[in-house]
Amino acid sequence: MTTIEIIQIVLFFGLGIALTPPVGRFMAKVYKGEKTILHPIFHPIENVIYRLTGIDPNEEMTWLTYFWAVLLFATVGFAADLAIFMTQQWLPLNPQKLPNCSWHLAFMQAWSFTCNADWQSYAGETTMSYFSQIFAIMVHQFLSGASGLAVLVAVGRALKRASVKTVGNFWVDLTRGLLYFVLPISVLWAIPLAWQGVPQTWKPYPTASLMEPYTTQVQKTDDKGNNVTTNIQLVLQAPKLDAKGQPMMANGAAVMIDVPQVDSKGLPIMTNVPVMVDAKVDTQPIPIGPVASLESIKQLFTNGGGWYNVNSAHPYENPTPLTNFLELLAIIVVPMAQVYMFGLLVGNKKHAWCLFNVMLALFVLSFIVAWYYESRPNPVMAGAMPNMEGKEQRIGVMNSVLWGTSCTAIDNGSVNSMHDSWMPLAGMMPMWNIMIGEMLFGGIGCGMYCMLFHVIITVFIAGLMIGRTPEYLGKKLDAWVATWAVIGVLVPNAACLLPTALAVEVPQGLSSMNNGGPHGLSEVLYCFAEAANNNGSAFAGLNANTPFYNIGAGIVIWIGRFIPIISILAIVGRLASKKTVEASAGTLPTHGLTFGLTLTGVICVVAALTFFPALCLGPIVEHGLMLAGRAF
Repeated sequence: MTTIEIIQIVLFFGLGIALTPPVGRFMAKVYKGEKTILHPIFHPIENVIYRLTGIDPNEEMTWLTYFWAVLLFATVGFAADLAIFMTQQWLPLNPQKLPNCSWHLAFMQAWSFTCNADWQSYAGETTMSYFSQIFAIMVHQFLSGASGLAVLVAVGRALKRASVKTVGNFWVDLTRGLLYFVLPISVLWAIPLAWQGVPQTWKPYPTASLMEPYTTQVQKTDDKGNNVTTNIQLVLQAPKLDAKGQPMMANGAAVMIDVPQVDSKGLPIMTNVPVMVDAKVDTQPIPIGPVASLESIKQLFTNGGGWYNVNSAHPYENPTPLTNFLELLAIIVVPMAQVYMFGLLVGNKKHAWCLFNVMLALFVLSFIVAWYYESRPNPVMAGAMPNMEGKEQRIGVMNSVLWGTSCTAIDNGSVNSMHDSWMPLAGMMPMWNIMIGEMLFGGIGCGMYCMLFHVIITVFIAGLMIGRTPEYLGKKLDAWVATWAVIGVLVPNAACLLPTALAVEVPQGLSSMNNGGPHGLSEVLYCFAEAANNNGSAFAGLNANTPFYNIGAGIVIWIGRFIPIISILAIVGRLASKKTVEASAGTLPTHGLTFGLTLTGVICVVAALTFFPALCLGPIVEHGLMLAGRAF
């Protein structure tokens, strides 16, 4: 590792940590309804929104009503996105005249962007029109992130309360988050990206002249632009037979000949084939669009869906070293700050810093392990170094690994390299970050409340070990709380493993795999792991744009989004109704080194018990076979 790379790593983590208190403090003030520097601008707009929508900002919801509001909001967004994707060819802002999406792709992408997963089964620049990219994808990158933050705010608010049945108002939390925080910081972050060369325009794709024109075969069209086809007799290959009726052999293989096919009446079986002609290609369209604005929101609010198919490896989406650093930093700023905000909401900053340190330690450890193995020589490639397959030369190994572990420790599906090309144990670390619950620091809102499931399980286990009713933030935990915490952890895990098992058993799943053996299993396992945890990054090497994977992943994304939300709201709704009890000598402190180590152990043990067998069949056994000189 070079000196400049070490400096960059220190700056990356250092700035992320330094920005945590001020950003978290600002977020807490926004959601508490306190005045901020933006109130003179946005407070009148906030009031107008309440009047137009009939929302009473003083009316609060029970935990179940809050959940139904979140689910209703997402369902309406899903329906709107589904309609846009399936009708985009007839909608405005489609200068490239891109066709409608298939029903299964539209289904998958509608849930993906509505649920903050942003998994993409398509190439953005050749599939989605400007209208779809802006009004379906980008809009929900704002709304889904703001929804996740709203749920976290309700969680923090409820944990602070006692003897009440309400947790806040979803519509108020959503509106405040969007107006005072999500929109302003996204606009600010887009400015340096556009300055550095990330496209920001509504113009049609310009055409560039090729320096080396070439000739290729294209289908012939008539005067009306319709494809021209012709009928030919169907021909199949069959072994050539000698005079004795035996297959003729040459160089150890059967000699094959074309055999015209006929039906039972001896008539030729005809088939339509396209008429192909030579065409000279001397120009190429250059895909552009309002990329900078999408890039900022995708990074800041853990979305990850790229404008281009190769995401942040594309030179337009990530053109310079500065944009690479700014986009990397954007991944961690808000997720880190939400932990501090949570501490302010519950009135316990020491506890928040303890959770912060656990998250940071596991995050840094995943980066170190991944970087170590990605820096080792590959015996299959005769020890060639560095390992640049699947990476951009201008980005290099360290930046690729730092990005890959960051976008999976934090629920951000963006990539600047193909994880499928990483060394087996290096590629296992992004998968591990996703599998443990996407909570290091995780997605906007969801990363923090998914961590709380493990916190509650840890407190519950520790309380039972000392023979005392478990307490968390002054509230006694009961069977209801423990049950919902287990549901929040295990149901997304099952939603990952069960479809993976099905996919490697049925032809519809196997036919999409680009590799066999343990590497092929890793491709499928990663696909459903990221869907179940709403990550959105791709291991690559798997063709997921099929009915099987689009429908399967879409359903898993729904489960991974809403089961944790209803679980955490059920927990805090119960705790908000309880009285606060004073801490005693038997109360387990939730801010010390002992609690931090215990929580880390619970996280790792739960994930290992759940996923270790699958990882053994995938990247772990692949690593051993690679050392023996085998590749898949």
